[in-house]
Amino acid sequence: MTVNEIRSKYLEFFKARGHTIIPSAPLVPQNDPTTLFTGSGMQPLITYLLGAPHPKGTRLVDSQKSFRAEDIEEVGDNRHTTFFEMLGNWSLGDYFKTEQLPWFFEFLTEEVKLDPKNLYVTAFIGDEKNNVPRDTESAALWQKLFASKGIEAKVVEIGSEADGYRLGMQGGRIFYYEARKNWWSRAGVPENMPAGEPGGPDSEMFYDFGTPHNPAFGAECHPNCDCGRFLEIGNSVFMQYIKQEDGSFALLPKQNVDFGGGLERIAAAAQGDPDVFAIDVLRDIIGLLIHHSGKEYTDSRYQKSFRIVADHMRAATFMMGDGVRPSNTERGYVLRRLIRRASQHAQKLGIAAEGLEDSMLVRCAVNIIEKYKEAYAELASEEAYQHITSEIWKEEVQFAHTLEKGMKEFEKMASEKITADQAYQLFTTYGFPFEMTLELARERKISVDEDGFKRLMDEHKKLSRAGSEQKFKGGLADTSEKTTRLHTAHHLLLKALQVVLGPNVKQRGSNITQERLRIDFSYGAKMTPEQLARVEEIVNEKIAEALPVVRSTIPKEEAEKLGAEHEFGAKYPDMVSVYSVGPRGATETNPQFAEAFSMEFCGGPHVTNTSELKGTFKIKKEEAVAAGIRRIKAVLE
Repeated sequence: MTVNEIRSKYLEFFKARGHTIIPSAPLVPQNDPTTLFTGSGMQPLITYLLGAPHPKGTRLVDSQKSFRAEDIEEVGDNRHTTFFEMLGNWSLGDYFKTEQLPWFFEFLTEEVKLDPKNLYVTAFIGDEKNNVPRDTESAALWQKLFASKGIEAKVVEIGSEADGYRLGMQGGRIFYYEARKNWWSRAGVPENMPAGEPGGPDSEMFYDFGTPHNPAFGAECHPNCDCGRFLEIGNSVFMQYIKQEDGSFALLPKQNVDFGGGLERIAAAAQGDPDVFAIDVLRDIIGLLIHHSGKEYTDSRYQKSFRIVADHMRAATFMMGDGVRPSNTERGYVLRRLIRRASQHAQKLGIAAEGLEDSMLVRCAVNIIEKYKEAYAELASEEAYQHITSEIWKEEVQFAHTLEKGMKEFEKMASEKITADQAYQLFTTYGFPFEMTLELARERKISVDEDGFKRLMDEHKKLSRAGSEQKFKGGLADTSEKTTRLHTAHHLLLKALQVVLGPNVKQRGSNITQERLRIDFSYGAKMTPEQLARVEEIVNEKIAEALPVVRSTIPKEEAEKLGAEHEFGAKYPDMVSVYSVGPRGATETNPQFAEAFSMEFCGGPHVTNTSELKGTFKIKKEEAVAAGIRRIKAVLE
């Protein structure tokens, strides 16, 4: 069964049970500067799970594009990927356990045709210290469901993951684990939750591939074992409790279901192969690489490279489909790393490109676009196609120059040993991959201080994280007054740039803190002092005019016809939130769009009148960040 078939079956299955199909949110989170990418199915819907009404109702279903940068180094085994899709169904105060668990079981066994004998589940063991009861309801439901297939499902207690390696399977099919494995809240386990925080138990489904247990991971195997026998394919979170001021837990008045299932993992289970790279969307890319390289996927010397190229190019293609461009910072840096790492491993497979037409990375991207274009139309537009293919080739060419420079530096350093500092300098200053340093050193029988390099990289990552936390301190997610004022000024700035530089100027990224706003926009030349002064003048004029800022929820098609600004590559729901600035006299019931100074798709927050910006708008810096992309940093003084 293909990935497209499983996704389609899932959406239709839940649509037939009263769910509204909602589109995937972009990989680039909207109005959330605290994270670079959408990393789970829950992330775009968290405000609705916490109580806000969803415009599409109380039963929702989707397949969410997701990316986790922390898994880049893990790619190469048979199960890790950076990009994945999360199948999700959601009950916002509607149905609960007695509907959710039977539906998921039916979908897996009847629609996907998984053998129920290969399915194992976990449930929450309870938390006596916090007086949170054991989830016996889920365990009892699972017993009935397995019994309907003629399977006697024994319930066993595990506790912690460490206990699992000691106790093993014990003939069980339903396993009780502690909160660290079977409890969800934004704060983690119950004792870490603040008063007012919702949370609840979850029940996970695992598929048993029947592979022998590897005792290197622990004496005994159990569902949460990392040996590869079991693969988690779905998790039903039951958000049913709220923590009280006295530390106790009470039932939420509206209880939610949040289900997430790995589409690629379910596809792997459907074909009974623990290698996720054997599913059709990844297997086809690998087949292309096999054809042009002459290498075999089963050859242990090359298998990791096949997997890295396939995974990284799929992730890169989706990122660029959502408007990300390669650069040396933030999302652009992650994208650049993916493409360059893929390029490095394509070279290892013996595939070199002389031009865009014979670039294997571009061919991989085209293959991915063809595979996914029906589900994700944003990949298939002419603009997206040109953006994706040209940026990949540009990166390949630049990386070739980087390797050439890096090789010269390596030659200068190469003696009896490459020190940690030298390897670190090659990587951070010259962009020379550490794997290549290791490979060249082995060829010349030169030692490399790997442990020292890893220590330096860990320090670098800690500093980067600390810098990121500081950078996003007071970011848009905090909805503070200062941030809100700068967010509204950001709208005025974009429109002013279009007035001065032309209507083709489009936003390509933004970050707003309490201290300043930043906008990345498409424009091919450095702005003149006169242009910058005029932009400042326009923004300050609009502040002085005391224009109303009006929020309207209207159909997406209507907003597009009105010319409301929206991000390239972003996928929006059928009903969108639009903020318009001006004219005087505009209200929520009478927004007067035709006379508005600016209009943008946006989730807020904003001031209600430009007079609340209380200050003089001042551009502090204008610079290039990539080919055809400029950046402005500005403040309200």
